[in-house]
Amino acid sequence: MREKIQQLGGFLAGMVIPNIGAFIAWGLITALFIPTGWVPSAHFAKLVGPMIIYLLPLLIGYTGGKMVHGVRGGVVGAAVTMGVIVGSDIPMFLGGMIMGPVGGYCMKKVDDMLEDHVPVGFEMLVNNFSAGFLITILVLVAMQVVSPVVTGVSNKAGMIVDMLIKARLLPLAAIIIEPAKILFLNNALNHGVLAPLGVVAAKNTGHAVHFLLETNPGPGLGLLCAFFFVGKGMLKQSAPGAMVIHFLGGIHEIYFPYVLAHPVMLLSMICGGFCADLWFVISGAGLVATPSPGSIFAYLAVIPPGQHFQVLTGVAIGAVVTFLVGSFILKLYPVRDEEEAE
Repeated sequence: MREKIQQLGGFLAGMVIPNIGAFIAWGLITALFIPTGWVPSAHFAKLVGPMIIYLLPLLIGYTGGKMVHGVRGGVVGAAVTMGVIVGSDIPMFLGGMIMGPVGGYCMKKVDDMLEDHVPVGFEMLVNNFSAGFLITILVLVAMQVVSPVVTGVSNKAGMIVDMLIKARLLPLAAIIIEPAKILFLNNALNHGVLAPLGVVAAKNTGHAVHFLLETNPGPGLGLLCAFFFVGKGMLKQSAPGAMVIHFLGGIHEIYFPYVLAHPVMLLSMICGGFCADLWFVISGAGLVATPSPGSIFAYLAVIPPGQHFQVLTGVAIGAVVTFLVGSFILKLYPVRDEEEAE
C-alpha cells in the first residue's frame, strides 16, 4: 500500500512540479492586480480568470499526457482536457489530472495498434488523423461524462460540509474542506456553501465562524514551512516565494500543488484545519465577512472588535499544528528523489 501511494504521489508530482512556476506566476498576478490586491488594475486582472480556468489545467493535462506517451501524448492530453474545462464552470485541475494521462494512454494504444499496418509514406497522414479522431472522441466523453462527475464531487463535498455544520460538528468539516481545497474546489465550497451560511449567522451576532473555515491562511503557511525546513528539491526551493504569495497575498491555490506532489501531506492539512476550527468554536471566534483574498491583511480588515486574539490565535494554531505534523510526515515519508527529478 505504501508503495502504491508513493507511485501515485510520484505520478502526481510529475504532472504538478514542472508547472509550479506557472502557478507562482498566476499567484503573483492575482495577488497584485485583483480589486483587493496590492496594486489593483482592471486591465492586468483580466489575466487571472483565463489563467486558472484554461492555462493551468491545460498545462497539467499536457504534462500528464507527455509522461505517458511523449509530446504526442501531451498534445492529446491537453486537447481532451478542454472537454472537462468547457463542461464545467469551476477550475478543472482534477479533470486535467484525469484526462491528460488518459489521453496519452489512449494515444499510445492506438499508435501501438497501427504501428505495423501503416503503408510507407502514409505515416504522417495516419498519425495526424488518428490523433484527430481520438481527440474528437475523448473530448466529447470528457465534456459529457468526466466534467459532470467532477462537478458532482464538488457539490457533494459542499452538501457534506453543510450537514456537518448543521449537526454542530463544525471542526470535522476540515476532513472535507482540506481535501476539496487541494483539488481546487475551494471557491465552490466557500462561496457556494460557507459564505451564504455565514451571512445568515452573522445577522444575529454580527460575525460568523463560517467565514474562517476555508479562508484560514494558517494551515497553508504551516505546510509551506514544513516543506522549506524538512523537504528537499524544487518543493523546498520554491516554498519561500509561495509563503509570501499565500500568507501575505492570500492566494491559497499556490500551496495546493505541494500537497498534490506529496499526497500524504494532506493529513497535516486536515490536522491543522481541525485544530484551528476547534479553537474557533471553543473561543467563539468569527469574522464579519469573507476575507478576500484570504491573506492575513484581509483577515485583519474583517475581524470584529474584541475578536483579534481569538481569530489570530486560531490562525497560529493552524500553522503550528500543520507544520509539526507535516514535518513529522516528511521525515517519515520524505519526498522521493525521482519526484524531484520529474
